[in-house]
Amino acid sequence: MLVGDILRKKTPRVVTVRMNETVGIAAKLMRANNISALVVKDVVRSEGNTAVGMFTERDVVRAVAEHGANAVNVKVSQLVSVQQLVSCSSSDTIEQVRHLMNRHHIRHLPVIDDYSLVSVISMRDIAAAMDEAINGTPQAAA
Repeated sequence: MLVGDILRKKTPRVVTVRMNETVGIAAKLMRANNISALVVKDVVRSEGNTAVGMFTERDVVRAVAEHGANAVNVKVSQLVSVQQLVSCSSSDTIEQVRHLMNRHHIRHLPVIDDYSLVSVISMRDIAAAMDEAINGTPQAAA
């Protein structure tokens, strides 16, 4: 099974946050969209569809642990490492993606095709697709 097979069943909308936004804005975006990770875009280097990192619930927790109530004012750029974005393409297999996620201890991967952000795939997406392949019916989202 390929990443693209899973993406065809998902809504293509990707929620992003800019590096210069605050943790408070990022947290509100995650809450409003009922998601646990945002793709981070670099406002300086690119205004296009280029991902430079991921901002997750773990980053929110880390910000609160390090900065207390002032965490809402911390810039996303202070918490996101952009040295090397871990990503996949829609032509990658689920096994390749699971290996990447396990090796890097992450649960969300941006999907980039031809240098363009097309989606995000999560460990939950993979588990649901595998359940569907085994059971033959879609599983309800939790």
